[in-house]
Amino acid sequence: MAKHQSDVDERTNLAGSNKFEMLMFRLGKDNALGQSELFGINVFKIREIMAMPQITPVVGADKLSLGVVNLRGQVIPVFDLPAIVGCKPETGLNILLVTEYARSVQAFAVESVEDIARLNWSQVIPAEASGNAKSLVTSFARLDPDANGKQHLAQVLDVEAIVQMVTPESDRHTVQGKKLGAKLQMRGDAIVLAADDSFVARSLLEQELKALSASYEIVKSGKEAWERLNALFEVAEEEGKSISDKVGLVLTDLEMPEMDGFTLTRNIKQDPRFARLPVLIHSSLSGTTNEDLVRKVGANGYVAKFEATELANAIRGAVAASASA
Repeated sequence: MAKHQSDVDERTNLAGSNKFEMLMFRLGKDNALGQSELFGINVFKIREIMAMPQITPVVGADKLSLGVVNLRGQVIPVFDLPAIVGCKPETGLNILLVTEYARSVQAFAVESVEDIARLNWSQVIPAEASGNAKSLVTSFARLDPDANGKQHLAQVLDVEAIVQMVTPESDRHTVQGKKLGAKLQMRGDAIVLAADDSFVARSLLEQELKALSASYEIVKSGKEAWERLNALFEVAEEEGKSISDKVGLVLTDLEMPEMDGFTLTRNIKQDPRFARLPVLIHSSLSGTTNEDLVRKVGANGYVAKFEATELANAIRGAVAASASA
């Protein structure tokens, strides 16, 4: 228990300073330029790293699937990550990354693991800067200069989009309006201000909020959400209203470029102008440790991605609790 609490405190301090740890790895040469690039995944998503074990092929499986692996009694699907992103390994598929994402466990085969880098989210540039809003990359991380003074970029993969692509049961991540229950009731012209860097997640959130008949704005990072919140506060003051007349709920992902959801939540809760606004975390970083982190930064609730009905209930609950406070 003491070690668990120590881990929570360390991660909280890291998140609270707008920093994160990224596992960097290589997938081989890309099909376009024949270069071997660095890729990254937030360490929070990694459950285990291991040498490539025996994989059992599955008859009739998708071409991106390598089969399944029996890991201490749990059968886990294994996917060919180089094939997914368009790379060809030079030395083979040598390492298995076991990931926990949105209540599910899956493994990705990679060529090699390079390092774990501790970065500030301000070093991460949204993928839209590349001109491709629907890439399998959410962002680009500007790594610290190497011994020769050269700075490299690592491509941060959109695990949500990848899992949506390769997992057969991804159809369950849909929004069926009739199952969501009552429409969302908010005061005046208040909106739900949502932030998420994944285009897949933004699409699902948009479907969800439309089905709840909620007014909303969806941005791509915590920094954008914070700037928009400040702008709405100024509008509210000019109109002689409170910020609660403009924003009924902030719904945020955790890992985002420029400013993460932990920092956004902390900024909101520590600012007297916004402290009473309900903040709901909606993240693929599932697990009790991450839930503990969410509570420590002051969020009003946490929902693991993506179950539409559960999210709808959490949204209604957070808005209703704020209205009665």
